[in-house]
Amino acid sequence: MRERKNENFILLLLTAACIGITIVSIFLHWEFWVPPLAIVAIIYLWVVNIREKPDYKTRTALYFIYAVLAIFFHGIHATSIFDIFVLVSFGMVSFSFFDRKIMMDVFISEYVVLLFIQLLYIQEDGFLSNNPLYVSRLVLHVLLCLFIYMLCNKIISDRVEAIEARKRMEERIEFNDADMEDFLSNISHELRTPVNVVNGMSDLMIKRRAGDEAYSIKDAGIRLAFQIEDISDYTECKRNSILLEEEDYMSTSLINDVVTSFRMIDNNDLELVVDMSPSVPTMLKGDIKKLHKIFRHLLENAVKFTKYGGIYVKLSSEKTDYGVNLVIEMEDTGVGMGQSDIESVSEGLYQVNKRRNRSSGGIGLGLFIVYGFAHRMGGFVKIESEKRTGTMVRVTLPQKVSDETPCLALSKDFKGDILFHVRSDKYQVPRVRDFYRYMATNLASGIRVPLYSSETIKDLERLRDKLNVTFIFMGQEEYEENAAYFDELSKGDIVIAVSAHSGFKPNPGSRVMVMPKPLYAYPVVKILNEGRDAKNIEYADSVEKPVFKGVKALIVDDEPMNLVVASSLFSDYEMITETANSGKEAIKKYRAGDYDVVFMDHMMPEMDGVEAMKLIKEAAVEMNRKAIVIALTANVVSGAREMFVREGFDGFIAKPIYTPDFERVMLQVLPEKNELTGGEQA
Repeated sequence: MRERKNENFILLLLTAACIGITIVSIFLHWEFWVPPLAIVAIIYLWVVNIREKPDYKTRTALYFIYAVLAIFFHGIHATSIFDIFVLVSFGMVSFSFFDRKIMMDVFISEYVVLLFIQLLYIQEDGFLSNNPLYVSRLVLHVLLCLFIYMLCNKIISDRVEAIEARKRMEERIEFNDADMEDFLSNISHELRTPVNVVNGMSDLMIKRRAGDEAYSIKDAGIRLAFQIEDISDYTECKRNSILLEEEDYMSTSLINDVVTSFRMIDNNDLELVVDMSPSVPTMLKGDIKKLHKIFRHLLENAVKFTKYGGIYVKLSSEKTDYGVNLVIEMEDTGVGMGQSDIESVSEGLYQVNKRRNRSSGGIGLGLFIVYGFAHRMGGFVKIESEKRTGTMVRVTLPQKVSDETPCLALSKDFKGDILFHVRSDKYQVPRVRDFYRYMATNLASGIRVPLYSSETIKDLERLRDKLNVTFIFMGQEEYEENAAYFDELSKGDIVIAVSAHSGFKPNPGSRVMVMPKPLYAYPVVKILNEGRDAKNIEYADSVEKPVFKGVKALIVDDEPMNLVVASSLFSDYEMITETANSGKEAIKKYRAGDYDVVFMDHMMPEMDGVEAMKLIKEAAVEMNRKAIVIALTANVVSGAREMFVREGFDGFIAKPIYTPDFERVMLQVLPEKNELTGGEQA
């Protein structure tokens, strides 16, 4: 920016000089052919400037040559003995902005040459010897010109030194930042192994009914695992080294992630309203893991800074040539942010309260990671907020479409009218009423059904008389106020569903259906389609849990506790497991045994996982077998899966082990070994 400003400034001065040469040449009848040439040259320089071609250094050389020639043309005439001092001094001061001492040398040399020529003109008529005042003025000009020359050189030297010092400082800062990022990356990697052990052992304790303490340990382990991931994601965002992993995913799984996360928070003081547009395509293609993280960070940030009221989550899509723009909106009624806070968010490490006794948790990386992921995906983030009025974050992400079918739709057999029985005065924060109204309106228009609102029993009865009411949806408070009325009503043809907190049960004998909070589109549409026969309304992508009965697995890891954790987890899927604590032992056991799959740690002493995997594959070829080797590692930087696949691994599972990832990989590599239990899993 500084170079561009200097360039434009010099070119403006040269343009003024061109105009001056033209005027002087006309009045003093100098060479007639020079002004047109000067005008053509200045036009050419402006074209070069606008196009920014050739490079900056060459352009400044062209400007300098023009200035030298202009001064020479003016100074070569007999009447310019005092003008050359002014012109050369002005040229040196102006071109000193380019920080090139050679230009100063040329200018002072040009002054000496022009002064010599002028002295020859004067010497011819003997004027110099008869005018001591003339001589003194000339000497003063020479001394001043030398002084300006030395001053410009001094300024250039100081400026160049300052620029070099700043560059060295920036390099040191970049080096320190890179060193810190390496440290954070290494720390996050090293912490994954013990966290995997903590999470796995807490699961074992829970299975053995060790008590509530085991749940507390597991919750702490999950929280620590998330923070370790945040550190790793932060360093990748800072380095701009994020790699995307595209795969097909159900759009409803994103909403399930939000709902499940909010239930884990268990904050009954806040209302979560989830608004999913029914027109969002059923199956999209993108980096589902990073999308889950974006949702998690947005939700955690909203919950963290919202004490009263609620949070509104909206998922919608806009059709484009390449697929859709997936739009995620997260709005809360929390403390809000000022404009300066919003501007600092994208720089990372932003927290509303940085005091040691601050009430909000977290390490302040969430929104920076959201920015980094969104920009890497080709999308953008917009934040609208004011102090004490809440915050709205909108993330727009380009995604490919694998299945254009709308994610939510009513069956063709649906008949009747729908009532939403909600008292608007029960919400302490009026904005929450708007959230529910937006959700209900968008859902009704999306699935194209009539929807009516009733605040009182009297309103409800009036609408029942006028309409063919077949479904009534309400909140827990509305049901509890008139439980007997709704219990009796539920025994007829009207389906009544209550959105309630965890643990709520309707009265004995009632046929009222319960939808666990938060209320969102999927369970509503499922009840509308299936009525009282609707099952598994809690999760939109409930699937039967796979079981890999009889699958023989070899688990390779140099950390004994990791072997215990993995063996325990895999036993839940009725797998037969054996362990090896090194690559050499794994190769020996593979040759002696018959394994369907090998789970291989990456970083092990003596022989790492990549080398061991390749030797196992070679042994399989010799023994006419098919070796399936899955990387089970804490090395989870972006692109790790692609790197392991390129090396020859058949799959990739990160530590700590996330069971949906494990199931997905196993179904890909061993689909014929899967047996469905009929159980349910989110």
